[in-house]
Amino acid sequence: MTIKKCTLEDSLNLQAISVETFTETFKDHNSPEHLNAYLERAYNVNQLKQELTNQSSQFFFVYYNQEVAGYLKTNTGDAQSEAMGDDSLEVERIYVKKKFQKHGLGKHLLNKAVEIAKVQKKEKIWLGVWEENENAIAFYKKKGFLQTGAHSFYMGDDEQVDLIMTKIL
Repeated sequence: MTIKKCTLEDSLNLQAISVETFTETFKDHNSPEHLNAYLERAYNVNQLKQELTNQSSQFFFVYYNQEVAGYLKTNTGDAQSEAMGDDSLEVERIYVKKKFQKHGLGKHLLNKAVEIAKVQKKEKIWLGVWEENENAIAFYKKKGFLQTGAHSFYMGDDEQVDLIMTKIL
């Protein structure tokens, strides 16, 4: 298992894994129309290139047996999806392909985010997780995150609720 920071040259690979993992995770819970609308907005190459060049965001691939198995996106400052302050780091995305789940890769990606937060002297790390994603919620609770709020997440024009979970460092 290795973790590598993504660059602009990784935009097509980032798009492919983003679409694959998001679809695997949410296709059974959303209409194809809402899912496709979200995928087109969030994971088009131009959007990902903008995010990759934002100095307040970072992407990392996790490799398992030399294959991209998942990825992490972190945000600080005004790149955060909610105004949480300069003392916070957001884990906006942490996804692992289904075939690589249960190998500890999510834990390694989360540890990478915590490491980044500590290097940047952040006081807390936070994320949004869909209120119906019980496995992810249990994982984050096990890692010391507590629910501290909620916010809306739009899948197409379907409003859903993400729990905001925070860990004090």
